[in-house]
Amino acid sequence: MRHYIWAAVLLLLPYLGQAQELASNNIIWTSQSKNSGESMPCGGGDIGLNVWAENGDVLFYVARSGTFDENNSLLKLGRVRLRLTPNPFEGSAFKQTLNLQQGNVTLTGTAGKTTAQVHIWVDVFKPIVHVEVSSNEKLAAEATYESWRFADRLLKAKENNQNSYKWAPQGEVKTRHDSIAFRNQGVEFFHQNRPQTVFDVTVQQQGLAAVKAQLFNPLQELIFGGTLQGPNMAAAGTTTGQYLSTPYTGWKLKSRTSAKSHSLQVALHTAYTPSAAQWQQGLQPTLAAAQQNPKAARQRTLAWWRDYWSRSFIHVQPANAASNAPEWQAGRNYQLMRYMLGCNAFGQYPTKFNGGLFTYDPALTDSTLKFTPDFRNWGGGTHTAQNQRLVYWPMLKSGDAALLKPQFAYYLRLLNNAELRSQVYWQHKGACFTEQLENFGLPNPAEYNWKRPADYDKGMEHNAWLEYEWDTVLEFCLMMLETERYAGQDVAAYLPFIESCLTFFDQHYQYLAKQRGAKALDGEGHLVLYPGSGAETYKMAYNSTATISGLRTVLTRLLALPTQVGTAEQRKSWEGMLGRLPGISFREVDGHKVISPAKLWERVNNTESPQLYPVYPWGLYGIGQPDLETAVNTYRFDPDVQKFRSHVGWKQHNIFAARLGLTDEAAELTLKKLQDSGRRFPAFWGPGYDWTPDHNWGGSGMIGLQEMLLQTDNRKIYLLPAWPKTWDVHFKLHAPYQTTVECTVRNGQVQELKVLPESRRQDVEVLLK
Repeated sequence: MRHYIWAAVLLLLPYLGQAQELASNNIIWTSQSKNSGESMPCGGGDIGLNVWAENGDVLFYVARSGTFDENNSLLKLGRVRLRLTPNPFEGSAFKQTLNLQQGNVTLTGTAGKTTAQVHIWVDVFKPIVHVEVSSNEKLAAEATYESWRFADRLLKAKENNQNSYKWAPQGEVKTRHDSIAFRNQGVEFFHQNRPQTVFDVTVQQQGLAAVKAQLFNPLQELIFGGTLQGPNMAAAGTTTGQYLSTPYTGWKLKSRTSAKSHSLQVALHTAYTPSAAQWQQGLQPTLAAAQQNPKAARQRTLAWWRDYWSRSFIHVQPANAASNAPEWQAGRNYQLMRYMLGCNAFGQYPTKFNGGLFTYDPALTDSTLKFTPDFRNWGGGTHTAQNQRLVYWPMLKSGDAALLKPQFAYYLRLLNNAELRSQVYWQHKGACFTEQLENFGLPNPAEYNWKRPADYDKGMEHNAWLEYEWDTVLEFCLMMLETERYAGQDVAAYLPFIESCLTFFDQHYQYLAKQRGAKALDGEGHLVLYPGSGAETYKMAYNSTATISGLRTVLTRLLALPTQVGTAEQRKSWEGMLGRLPGISFREVDGHKVISPAKLWERVNNTESPQLYPVYPWGLYGIGQPDLETAVNTYRFDPDVQKFRSHVGWKQHNIFAARLGLTDEAAELTLKKLQDSGRRFPAFWGPGYDWTPDHNWGGSGMIGLQEMLLQTDNRKIYLLPAWPKTWDVHFKLHAPYQTTVECTVRNGQVQELKVLPESRRQDVEVLLK
């Protein structure tokens, strides 16, 4: 028996070590917050909460994936306020903890002899928020559902930045009121979209009325909301108040009796249905589940989070956990960012780059924006592809390929709309996805521009930043393909999407060439990619390097799929497209050969560095590959790269440096990326160029840290290619061909290395210098 016990202990030791390292990343506060800007994220499934305690009350905002109103604002589902009597949170002893291992938040307060604990968690598998109160004495509980959408709200000036109208509203734009009432001893709340939405306005604006009936419309007949209830709670009237600059009405529930334990549940439901009665009927199964014993649901949720954390991790300087140490901060904040991404694992929609599920009152980000908690800059239903990609790329190496599905599903739903654009405007095949993309697949109407020349191409955004930029979708095509290599997923369902995206470039640039002259290709039989764009930066570009690199990598990966994937005819088509691609261009700077952003361009409009996209994400240059010097020269000597270099927001120079093996530069920029945000919650970065929390800031930081630790080239695995010898680390990351690598580095040496499957160990090369 003793042998069995020791064997079990030995098997558990790695897990116990990681659990202790993860526990050191928990966030613990010992004082209450001043406001919602000092809140803590909590979530699961597709629900995000901002939790904080203020003036003796426990509060949280509720957000859920896919709650878009008529204007395409991503609406919060309200605020819950909990107050206990006598109140243990009015004493001097207080503690609030984000427990990463369990995915929950616990608040503890003591006043005199009274101590209470409020435990808040979200069911990963059902849309239910649980609030559990336990105390050493009997307490009365009062829970208030607070809403600022008790009446219609006219949106003025910058407040329209939260929706799809942005700076160009067409007439009056209002956030319509919710329906809120006491029902069955709880508070029921829901938002029902009116028949006329921004979708209808956009379709008319963009000349697509003739095919409107064929277009996917995610706003029509959408109803979302839920119920706040508890087994010992009863309706207790309404109240009014103001939080910061926003008036609200509250619907109160009070405990029927004082007790040592209380429980509350927020049960949520989203549906496409023509009537509120049908939505209410659809809520019933979730409401019934919320009223059942939550122990089994809790165990399933705990098991999900345990598996999530055991699948992947990065702990930097794990033996010297110190919140003021930049290296340890970077590892801790990597974990916090991954936690927030895990809270939308099963979302109907992808995690938004501009705040995800965790935005809060906007005046706490920008004091001039005295708007409601529904506000976020750059829109709710607008998905900026260049930003979204940085949120999702880290999930391959973190082993979270399943979490990519909301982003992939988003694009698959829009495929027909994107193909219709090409057919209506240019009469050719292929899916045209623009950079600023609404959740119904059309360009954002403000950036499409209402003040367009009458004869301007209807398929184009009339916008200096966005014109001819439609290649970012290729990154999501590559992510889809990479799930086959990383996670063994069948990518057959994605092939029509990927092929349609590629077909657009092949056909559209031949179409444009024929508008200018008699030939569809150049003298060497290659596409003429003009006009094009190098990200939002190099405009009116001829043969953009980023576009060529993306097309080349996606087509090469398609052809590398197992031979049973794709027909002979398809493969011949892919080979034909690949053969029509021009080469990327180079130039000389101070005697150094560097990658050029394009063959030619007319102006510089932003501060991105797409001349380095062949390094990342496209992987045409890197460690172990030919002509690495040219890519390094581009990083070091290109004057625009030098001028644009930064760690802020979506900047990805830390990733470029890591991919090129530039250890010092990668370390410096990644530490700046992942340093504490300056806000109470360390991973609420921003606003950067976008909003707070800035998830593309966090995502690019995650990517940089991963690339410092592990890079791959086909079957080759390069370990620690840009890792400082003075940094200890314990990490587990994923590599292609369903491979995991777990490694411990101490004192500049690899102390432990586990590669699964073991056969892949021969492909590992340690580059720690």
